[in-house]
Amino acid sequence: MIEKEADTVTQEETIAAIATAPGHGGVGIIRVSGSLSRRIAHALFQPSNPGFTAFVPWKLHHGRIIDPRESGPSNVLDEALVVYMPGPRSFTGEDIVEMHCHGSPAVLEAVMRAILAQGARQAIRGEFTRRAFMHGRMDLTQAEAVAELVHSQSIEGARLAQAKLSGLLGTRIRDLRGRIDKLRMLLITAVDFPDEEADILPESALRAGIEAIAASMRALLASYARNRIWQDGAAVALAGNVNAGKSSLMNALLGRERALVSDVPGTTRDFLEERIMLDGLPARIIDTAGLRQTADPVEAAGLHIGMEKIGNADLVLLVVDVLAEEGKRMPACASFPELFACLEAAGQGWLSRLCERGKVLGVVNKTDLLPQKWALGRACMDWIPVSARTGEGLEELAACIRKKLLDALPGEKDEIALNLRQSQALERACLELEAMLSDMEQAVPYDLLGIRLELAAGILDEVTGAATSTDILDDIFSSFCIGK
Repeated sequence: MIEKEADTVTQEETIAAIATAPGHGGVGIIRVSGSLSRRIAHALFQPSNPGFTAFVPWKLHHGRIIDPRESGPSNVLDEALVVYMPGPRSFTGEDIVEMHCHGSPAVLEAVMRAILAQGARQAIRGEFTRRAFMHGRMDLTQAEAVAELVHSQSIEGARLAQAKLSGLLGTRIRDLRGRIDKLRMLLITAVDFPDEEADILPESALRAGIEAIAASMRALLASYARNRIWQDGAAVALAGNVNAGKSSLMNALLGRERALVSDVPGTTRDFLEERIMLDGLPARIIDTAGLRQTADPVEAAGLHIGMEKIGNADLVLLVVDVLAEEGKRMPACASFPELFACLEAAGQGWLSRLCERGKVLGVVNKTDLLPQKWALGRACMDWIPVSARTGEGLEELAACIRKKLLDALPGEKDEIALNLRQSQALERACLELEAMLSDMEQAVPYDLLGIRLELAAGILDEVTGAATSTDILDDIFSSFCIGK
């Protein structure tokens, strides 16, 4: 691919990029946006229809793409469909031309070179969507939704991105902004007429208004965890003593040999991470080093990293070797020991807090080696019997993992889900309102309270892009693909 990063990005320049994913494919699309796009299309397009005189907007035209710098048969680059979309009703708000070519990287490269020779330049990451934002075709939440939709790993993730792309999040944020503005206007009026302050905006009404807005923000903030899991995948960490069968279980869940399996204790020293789909739910299975005391500095470093992964996981699978546990059982005992007892016996009582938060699922491995099945009781958590070797119990385990992950998601299922940047901004706005409530407890005057409202309103503008610094925009759009 041609790399021609511009030193300065201006709206006047015509830009071009391959809009389809790298590699070979049936169709490859090149997008051109800017004032020169139609002229460039006419220069490169040789129509198959002899009656063709000009591009009809929004209609696909069949023909050949040629390089006007060449002559004779060698100037034909590809057979293609070309469509012209005039601004301002196009994606970017500018004139756009798309060339639907065959998906050969060599062909697309040749067509791109011919386009650039006509006065366009290579687009940088996210520049098409950034122009759409700058021309008012979408707010910043919709622009971010474009990238989220492109990178969606699940149907639910795509649905959440589509909801934001339709403008639902922007509408919700502007509604919060409007509610703050109403309170600000009342506050300003009350400050201007101090003798009537109690009538214009009683303190109880101001407090109730702030509490209601903050509650709405908190409810919206709860959606971040849902979006993170559906977009990025839930983190599921495998924990347990050495030789409990964690690596074998990982291979069994993935359906392929990914982790090295050995009878030698401590084979896994660093963590391994692989993606898996659990009936449409994306997840990341993380195999960690076996939990034990060790003097080996390399293994100790791996254990430290593993503990961090376990602590940050959305769900921990505590894998135990049923044969190792069998020797600890009393003959009359008919149920599997409680989780806390397992943790204490393994010297890993620190995991108990994760259990209390419902983030641990017990997995009894190697059950195929027992002469008779154990009765698995339910103490403070679920226990799932499996055999990584035979595959017995794996479907039940996968279903249980999915259910626990979805059940743990906060809040009601919503059409709107925040990304990290949006959630961080909304958290800051919410903290300003909560600080304002604290200021009211300290009898801070109304004119000073207004500063909190102004700050909160400004932060909400950062979410929608109504007032966002160039540095923030650069950071957002630099994560996009070239061609988007």
